[in-house]
Parts: sequence; structure tokens; C-alpha cells
Amino acid sequence: MTSTLITNIATLVTNDPAHGDGAPLGLIESAALVIDGDRVVWTGRAQDAPAADTVHDAAGRAAIPGFVDSHSHLLFGGDRTAEFNARMSGRPYEAGGIRTTVAATRAASDAALEANLVRYLDEALRQGTTTFETKSGYGLTVHDEARALEIAARHTDEVTYLGAHIVSPDYADDPAAYVGLVTGEMLDACAPHARWVDVFCERGAFDGDQARAVLTAGKAKGLIPRVHANQLGHGPGVLLAVELEAASADHCTHLTDADVDALASGSTVATLLPGAEFSTRAPWPDARRLLDAGATVALSTDCNPGSSFTSSMPFCVALAVRDMGMTPDEAVWAATAGGAAALRRTDIGRIAPGARADIVLLDAPSPVHLAYRPGVPLVSDVWRHGRKCR
Repeated sequence: MTSTLITNIATLVTNDPAHGDGAPLGLIESAALVIDGDRVVWTGRAQDAPAADTVHDAAGRAAIPGFVDSHSHLLFGGDRTAEFNARMSGRPYEAGGIRTTVAATRAASDAALEANLVRYLDEALRQGTTTFETKSGYGLTVHDEARALEIAARHTDEVTYLGAHIVSPDYADDPAAYVGLVTGEMLDACAPHARWVDVFCERGAFDGDQARAVLTAGKAKGLIPRVHANQLGHGPGVLLAVELEAASADHCTHLTDADVDALASGSTVATLLPGAEFSTRAPWPDARRLLDAGATVALSTDCNPGSSFTSSMPFCVALAVRDMGMTPDEAVWAATAGGAAALRRTDIGRIAPGARADIVLLDAPSPVHLAYRPGVPLVSDVWRHGRKCR
């Protein structure tokens, strides 16, 4: 293994107050860090840096942990340009639009699905995303769900079974039979390729009882729950997620006081997806309310062809600061360490000895520029697993 010293860092975000100043980011000014293999082995002031085999001059840039995108839908065929155009012309967003992508995904070859996945992963990497989760959910047959997860598992460990995205068009007249398929034969075929189980608990998708059946069946197969919860209106999703100790409740746009209290008192992370609100002209989630109550908040892209067709975590950071009541520091933490918490990971989302060497240099002296300069391509260098890939 070869060690690398990255020095002349204006501001280093460790996300660990034990290794830097101030919560939540644990900042070190005039900093340096050392990578050995795929791990960070040292952080501190540049003047105190040990020798290493190679040296990279950050030239006064800020260094942050690689973004952790804990919610995406990248296994799909086609796109929904016409739907987006109609929505921007006044038609409201409805969950049923997913059926358009289901038809295109079923018609796509394995090679086409994988090429599409790789395209968006490369796009995300150029914008600083070094860890991502992605889901099935656009096949809705045993064969199509299983092949999506097999493809995803070749590119990430964070794979989610979402057979319960909507009721399959093949079972439109018998939702109970489809839930039986999702919790039976489909689950058996998909569980070996997944770490997580998810359900869209929402009007137009699955109600609380159906969602409970899906999540408990997944847990019995060793999968950890996550929940699409409370995106389109108030519903049982958040409370169900907390009750079943789901890793995250995602969207959290419409919350009661009981929902907020439950998220603040449990281990379930509230993952907010501002790209969806931006692309559907929906009300913004109130991140400030969640943070002030003591909930753990993550930010993610929800990259999908229907309601949030963005792979840009910097864009989501800027939206969270501008429209969701987060400070720039809180948003950066939520897009890195918050995403790691939503994936129940301690090796990513921070830059400290022992952490995986996923590091992003920004063409700016401070991470505040992610919100201060929205839309500007600030990511200049990316290390993933200790290897410089941009």
C-alpha cells in the first residue's frame, strides 16, 4: 500500500468534534490528512503532518467527506419527460406515474439497465457522491425485481428490495394478491441480493396494514426496513417506521407532532429528499422542526425518472439551506454523516482515523460555498476507497 498526504487544506470537515472544532462538523483549519490504503490514518494541522509516500497539494481548497446518497432509484428504463412537462404546466404529481417507468423497465435488457445505472453513478461521483443506496421497484414481477437487484449488487452493498413500490398493474384488481407475491415468492427471489426492504406507504400505493406485512416479512428474511413515509400527505408511515425500528423514514414532508416526537425519540433517521419537492412543486419538509426536536436528519437525492431526476447532492444541500430551514453546516452534515447514519454505517460520512478514505475537495475554501454558490460545479477532486478517481 502507498500512503498519501493531502496537505494545504483550507478547511477540513471531519464530522467528528473529537478531531476538530465545533459541532457538528469538527473543523480543522490549515489542515492535512493522510491516507494509507483505503483508510484515513491521520488528520490534523498541516504543520504537524507526518511524512507519506506521495503528496497532494489541495491548494487552499476545503475537504469534506464524500457524500452519502442513502435513497435513490437508479434501476429503470426510459424517462418521464412528458410527465414532468405536464406537471410544470399544472398537473399535480401522483404516485401512479410510476407505471410508465415499470413498462419501460420491463422492456429493457439487463445490459441497458446496467449501462443506465453506471451512467448515473458516474454522474454522481463527479459531484462528490462516494456511497449510494439504490432500489428495485420498477419491475414489479419476480423476474424483473430480482434482476434489478442482481445488477445493483454488482455496484453497491446498499441494495434495497422495493417490490412494494406500487401495486403492480398486473394485480390492479387484487392488491391483496400482490402483497402476497411481494411477501412470498418475490421476496424469496430478491432477499439474497439485498440488504434492505422498503415500501411506499402512501395513498395510491400501500396502506399501513399492507406496509406492515411487507416490512415484517422482509425482517423475517434478514432485511432491514426503510420506509417511504408521509410524502404526499399525513399517514401511518413514520410511526410504522419507528415502531419497526426502520433505519430511515424517507420524505417526511407531512408530519404530525406525534411523528416528530417519535423520530426524535427513536433510532430511525428522517431522510429528507428536497429534489422531490423541487420537481413536484410540493411543500418543503420542515427540517428545522425535526432538528430542533432532536431527530437525526439525512439529505439524499431520491434520484428517479419521475419525481426527482437529479443525482446532485450539492444541489440538495443548497435546497435544504434555502428552503428547509437548515444551516449550511447542518446540511453538509446531513448529506454526509446523516446519510451514513441512515445506512447504519460508521466507516463513511466522516474524515477521521479509521474511516474509509472517501474525500472530496471543493474548489472553495469552505463547505458553506455548497449553499452559497448553488449550481456551480465546485467538486474538484474525489478519492473513493482511498483511490483518486477524479
